[in-house]
Amino acid sequence: MAKNEDTVKNDMFGFGDKNVAYAKYFIGTSYLNGLVSPDDNIDINVSNVSFEPGCRNDWHIPRRLPDSPGNSG
Repeated sequence: MAKNEDTVKNDMFGFGDKNVAYAKYFIGTSYLNGLVSPDDNIDINVSNVSFEPGCRNDWHIPRRLPDSPGNSG
């Protein structure tokens, strides 16, 4: 077992199952654990997504701020 793997898989959010439903959005393997599902009283879905090392997704693209005075980035 890799260093910290047991802690990650058994933390308060859980590791979940392989994320096959959204696999097309990932390069590599991710895992999805539903924490809150919509029902008659709650109209929201809350999930924890875990990533294997090297896994990437297409949901978040880092944006660089445009060069401007005071922005050294």
